[in-house]
Amino acid sequence: MANISVSQLQQKLELIGKLREEVDEIKVESLKWKENMDRLAAERETARAQLSSTKSQLQSLKEKSLAQAREKEEIEARLASELAEAEKTKADTDAMVAIYRADAEAAQFHTSEVANTARTRAHWIAEFAKCQTRRETLEEIHARGFDLSEEITKVTELEAEAGALASDDDDDDDNDDDDDDGSKSGSQSEEEHDVEKTAPVDD
Repeated sequence: MANISVSQLQQKLELIGKLREEVDEIKVESLKWKENMDRLAAERETARAQLSSTKSQLQSLKEKSLAQAREKEEIEARLASELAEAEKTKADTDAMVAIYRADAEAAQFHTSEVANTARTRAHWIAEFAKCQTRRETLEEIHARGFDLSEEITKVTELEAEAGALASDDDDDDDNDDDDDDGSKSGSQSEEEHDVEKTAPVDD
């Protein structure tokens, strides 16, 4: 009976040992599960923190993008305004250049006209002086008894024509007086010539 009891006791002890081993294994597994749960909880908190940080970054990027979009719109509007102003300035400048160019061309044309008029007038003044000198020379010869009435008349006409062409509009009245004086001088010379023709000529 005692042996049976010992045997049963031995079995119970073995069973208890097994149960303890199983309990220990369960404890180890529990610790592992607890560690895994703690790790998962930590990872979850880390993930939440990362998610929150990502959301904050996304919000910041969104706000920055909106700010950049507004800044871009402002820059585009400013550039459009400056471009319009530049085009207006260019148009005004082109108009001013056209006006200045037209004025310069008109001034150049006027200068050319004045120069041409001056050259023409100088030419006829020279011709007038030549005719006047020739007339005076012919009158001197005529006064000495040579009949140069026809030549004097022609050169007087040429002198009057050259004098008229040499004068400008402001001197028309003076030129008329000069022409009258020339005509009178020519007539006087003809009268003197007629008188001299009737006078005897010494040999």
